[in-house]
Amino acid sequence: MAEACSTRLSLVDRAVILAAGNGDRFRNGSAHSKLLATVGGMPLLTRTVRSAYQAGITNAHIVLGYDAASVRALAERSAPPGMALHFHLNTDWHRENGLSVLAARRAVDRRPFALMMGDHIFDSAVLRRLISAGCGANEVVLGVDRHWTDPAMAAEATKVHLDGDRIRAIGKMITPFHALDTGLFVCQPAIFDALEAACASGDSTLSAGVRRLAEYNLARAVDIGQAGWCDVDTLDDLAAAEQLVGSFPLA
Repeated sequence: MAEACSTRLSLVDRAVILAAGNGDRFRNGSAHSKLLATVGGMPLLTRTVRSAYQAGITNAHIVLGYDAASVRALAERSAPPGMALHFHLNTDWHRENGLSVLAARRAVDRRPFALMMGDHIFDSAVLRRLISAGCGANEVVLGVDRHWTDPAMAAEATKVHLDGDRIRAIGKMITPFHALDTGLFVCQPAIFDALEAACASGDSTLSAGVRRLAEYNLARAVDIGQAGWCDVDTLDDLAAAEQLVGSFPLA
């Protein structure tokens, strides 16, 4: 387990960005990664990286897999000046996303870090809120949406069962549930041991690692309030994201 400590805003300057999947539900006629698709005139991955930078992230560890060369080239040409990029390859990118998190373990296994999905649209203010909330020893902190209004979004999203601010269950089929998983985390390195244990038991999803920590009261939720976010899985999601990004434009 990680050494006991708490994060401060200035200590979380690194992020792991998952960019390995092939987006098989995103059918736009291109063989390239969906992360190259544009929202508000900006590729998805570029928007994720710049949102992270606006939240104070200066080191981005990007996990590649499908269409790795194109995704890396996009990141290298569009990252903000002052952001250091590091790349890690998940050769099992066709499997669950917990393996992508583990692909970055050696590079970020000593201090807390932000964790985000390359295909999620979010306001950088939300990530700043998560970072400023602090992250206790061995803990994972997840941004959750308690105020969703779209039933279709809820049907597709990962769901979270809460006891106060503590996560008791997380998964696609949780019933009852209280909030939606936004895909934005701040993690202590203990998440890696939890993911290793989950993989050994046959479940290599990120949610399985979070569930392991939740068993020890080490998974906490932070409500994002009315802030907008979007998981871009389909072309319909892309259209919804176009409407959303105007409320938090990026430089």
